[in-house]
Amino acid sequence: MRYVPRWVLLSSGCAPVLLTAGWAGAARFEGSSYDPVSETISVLGSYGAAGFWVMTAGFLALGVCHLLTAWGLRVAALAGRLALGGGGLAALVLVALPAPSSGGSLRHGAVVVVGFTLLAVWPVLAAHGGPAVPWALRLTPSLLATALMAAGGVWFLIEMQGHGHAGVAERVVTSFQSVWPFVVAASCLHHARRRA
Repeated sequence: MRYVPRWVLLSSGCAPVLLTAGWAGAARFEGSSYDPVSETISVLGSYGAAGFWVMTAGFLALGVCHLLTAWGLRVAALAGRLALGGGGLAALVLVALPAPSSGGSLRHGAVVVVGFTLLAVWPVLAAHGGPAVPWALRLTPSLLATALMAAGGVWFLIEMQGHGHAGVAERVVTSFQSVWPFVVAASCLHHARRRA
């Protein structure tokens, strides 16, 4: 079993905190003109948004956290680590390709889809078999995590098409995606402690 450094708990634990701080802080700058129930996080990071710089910092922090976590989670299968790192890179690319202040953007949307997909499949790609593997890297929990993320993505698309609660759906699925690396890191470190 490969060693997982303790700092991975910090990099993975900071991801959901900094992402949430990014959208909460940016929403405060927008004030009552922004509706977090129906509007997406991308609106907060769009050109001309009052909290643009806060959401941009949130995306940057999320991307760096995912890249560091992917590098440090040596216990996970390489394909999963690459997918997690790819999700981190997608967050960084979103900074370079923010949503326009009005209307949609095919480039921004494509990056969001790629990033979401990579973060949704990384748990199952990172999984190993056998009881000697940390709990969160076993196939059943990994499949469940991927299935929940995929279901969250479908829910988000339904809300986007129906002009409903897209902001809520997006926050639920991105929160789960940003928390899962911490769950895996904590599981790996707990497993290593028990074996020691």
